[in-house]
Amino acid sequence: MQTSSDRHEYPAHWEADVVLRDGGTARIRPITVDDAERLVSFYEQVSDESKYYRFFAPYPRLSAKDVHRFTHHDFVDRVGLAATVGGEFIATVRFDRIDADGRPASSPADEAEVAFLVQDAHQGRGVASALLEHIAAVARERDIRRFAAEVLPANNKMIKVFTDAGYTQKRSFEDGVVRLEFDLEPTDRSLAVQRAREQRAEARSVKRLLAPGSVAVVGAGRTPGGVGRSVLDNLRAAGFTGRLYAVNTALQEKELDGVPAHRSIRDIAEPVDLAVVAVPAEYVPEVVTECGEHGVQGLVVVSAGYAESGPEGRERQRELVRHARTYGMRIIGPNAFGVINTSPEVRLNASLAPQMPRPGRIGLFAQSGAIGIALLSRLHRRGGGVTGVTGVSTFISSGNRADVSGNDVLQYWYDDPDTDVALMYLESIGNPRKFTRLARRTAAAKPLVVVQGARHGGAAPQGHAVRATRLPHTTVSALLRQAGVIRVDTITELVDAGLLLARQPLPRGPRVAILGNSESLGLLTYDACLAEGLRPLPPRDLTTAASAEDFHRALAEALADDGCDSVVVTAIPAVGETSAADAALAEALRSSAAAAPAKPVLVVHVELGGLAEALSAAASTAPQAAETGPGAAPGARFHPADLSPATVSAVAASDSRLIPAYPAAERAVRALAEAVKYAQWRLDAGEPGKVPEYEDIDEKGAARLIDDLLARGEGLTLGGEETGALLGRYGIDVHRSLPAPTPDEAVAAARSIGYPVALKTTAPHLRHRADLGGVRLDLADEEQLRRAYTELTELFGPPTVLRPVVQGMAPRGVDTVVRAVIDPAAGAVLSFGLAGAASELLGDTAHRLIPVTDRDATSLVRSIRTAPLLFGWRGSAPVDTAALEELMLRVSRLVDDHPEVVAVSLEPVVVAPTGLSVLGATVRLARAPLRDDLGPRTLPVV
Repeated sequence: MQTSSDRHEYPAHWEADVVLRDGGTARIRPITVDDAERLVSFYEQVSDESKYYRFFAPYPRLSAKDVHRFTHHDFVDRVGLAATVGGEFIATVRFDRIDADGRPASSPADEAEVAFLVQDAHQGRGVASALLEHIAAVARERDIRRFAAEVLPANNKMIKVFTDAGYTQKRSFEDGVVRLEFDLEPTDRSLAVQRAREQRAEARSVKRLLAPGSVAVVGAGRTPGGVGRSVLDNLRAAGFTGRLYAVNTALQEKELDGVPAHRSIRDIAEPVDLAVVAVPAEYVPEVVTECGEHGVQGLVVVSAGYAESGPEGRERQRELVRHARTYGMRIIGPNAFGVINTSPEVRLNASLAPQMPRPGRIGLFAQSGAIGIALLSRLHRRGGGVTGVTGVSTFISSGNRADVSGNDVLQYWYDDPDTDVALMYLESIGNPRKFTRLARRTAAAKPLVVVQGARHGGAAPQGHAVRATRLPHTTVSALLRQAGVIRVDTITELVDAGLLLARQPLPRGPRVAILGNSESLGLLTYDACLAEGLRPLPPRDLTTAASAEDFHRALAEALADDGCDSVVVTAIPAVGETSAADAALAEALRSSAAAAPAKPVLVVHVELGGLAEALSAAASTAPQAAETGPGAAPGARFHPADLSPATVSAVAASDSRLIPAYPAAERAVRALAEAVKYAQWRLDAGEPGKVPEYEDIDEKGAARLIDDLLARGEGLTLGGEETGALLGRYGIDVHRSLPAPTPDEAVAAARSIGYPVALKTTAPHLRHRADLGGVRLDLADEEQLRRAYTELTELFGPPTVLRPVVQGMAPRGVDTVVRAVIDPAAGAVLSFGLAGAASELLGDTAHRLIPVTDRDATSLVRSIRTAPLLFGWRGSAPVDTAALEELMLRVSRLVDDHPEVVAVSLEPVVVAPTGLSVLGATVRLARAPLRDDLGPRTLPVV
């Protein structure tokens, strides 16, 4: 039980679980008065050399005074943190606030001296680097802006911890000691270092689960059947290359079908890297303890009865994760389907899938076991839907994803040499801000295709603990696309796109050549291309009499044409066509495509199973000889253990031009259209643009104004004058308007502004609803103004309800809306669309993450379906989109510079042929929310 120390309550929010460099986990928490025995035990296990480096002198043991000093903190001027594994200290760090002369001090002194001590057995695991991130965050919270550290010159490891952190620092040498001073304000370099370490650590933690040297299945029964025994049988059938153990308290045998059997993990003499837990939920805690004490590195928990079963199960799930992390273990699950790694060096099938998928270059992640089965099945099949075979590199079905999530798997896939394409089925995104960041980085290296389930349910599935978001699904989808994610709507589209991207090059543009032996099928393909925004060339009809040679020649000509970027081949069977003819056509297409490897080729077939199989066989990961060679039984199934590494490499090389075949034109074209958009995103990502600097922005003045306004209270919606003042600091002028609570005051306001004027209501139910008649424009004199005032009050009610205002007329143009909001899950988002009920009804709004670059602003204006209205549609005058883009960039800067600005709405923004006018604006302020993406590395809180 943690207790408070001298002056302040125990800061529980400083507690965190972190992933270390080797993939294990540790718990970081404040040191308290209860830790005296742990500290003494820890110190006894530190070598004399490490003690000398810490205290600059031999220091064999801690005195009672030392123990008191190192365990009594006020959590303000004196703070100590410990990294723990199994409840015991493995490293400590502390800071003491000092003044300019290096003496103990209190606030407002903003410098502190920092010192580390890491147990020798845990040095090299990145413990000190993680502790530095967390103690720096604590220091910033306590208004400490600078650390100083004195290090012996021979202590190279600790000097490297400081110098590699990426902070701005100063180094000096005096009296035989290296003195390092560094500012704690995060820099671009420190964030880059932190995220690179995060990637390596989280990737390693997943690799330990996917490439273990030994696996124990806890809960494997004597007789076939049952979850545990099924996993054990699947591991054996896959030909797992490491050591395999069966564990069950009821086992008396020494072996189970040739697998060494034990009653407890503790009874296994050798190390165990991965444990698959398949026992009832009430027995899992005991298993986790045994695994942790034995040094198991990770768990796959297939047991059910956790958060998916209700509140009691949710608490059981939280305790499971806390328990496992205590021992440095990560968890896939609970309620997981399992994991697969087809690498010939591993051949791991620690899942409930009875058949190992073929090895290949596609990584699969599914939060649902049922969807995982569907994905594996569709990729494994040769016919019936998507045809053409490619294989799987790794498969993870995370179940309730209480610990390891899609973010962790993305970290692993990012630099996994065996994965070229990543396919993900997500029912929830626990940390959208981080997922978007990781997705953008991954998509720059390899395609990432995502389908989201539970899009319209309004809540996360049972068992998934996720952050609340106020953004609609369409907005989240738009933000994912901005990050380079290929967003599809169905599992069928997921596989369609994955097969194309796995074995075909990216198209260089939208121009599509169409050829085939059916004029009608060619026209359907042509129409589908137009519907998907592609630019198809006129279809080339080879007639039903076309031979394989005719297809070969036509495809070669199309691929050689500089006017096309990809080719879709359509084919229908001829009457009486034989399997030999299918094989000949498949070989003709393959050889022609192989001669021009820079352009993708797709095939659309109509109930043409023979051609689909032939296309697969022409360049397949399937070991054909192993299935049908001499001595093979009729109908023998593929067995991954039959493949040597050399065979897999040869198969992968021959698979480089697999031609995917689709049973419908629209499916092939939809996959191709996604590839075209992704290829364009890759090009654009190479030149992301920049966030412009504007000399007239008064950032400091805006900060002072925000502080003054927030002094009134939280959740403040600014009045008109305050809104104008704040926006004005960022060069955004709001068109002047004056309240008109009476006809006479309306006339006075018009005289002050100057005719012609507009009279409009600002009542919430009528605001921005010109279609309801709450606005009167071009009022040229007092008579027209009074008449309009009378009409509005007669139609809609008294002035106290309508809240009328008078505003000067703006130049005519296109009415638009610019908004920005800080979402608690996704972060700051900028939105744009045309004003009016029609755009709202159709959801015609585009979104970008803040900060927005100049390229983002340009694409944002052009992303809505009604964009032609801005560019001279039907002979109208084009409006000043450059001014509109600048306005959006200024709003983006305001929100990015001042996180206290939690919402901005500019409506309407009238964009004229020259310039624009902001006619209405609202701004909402609140205390800046904490941004975990800028803080130290930490695993999600359970």
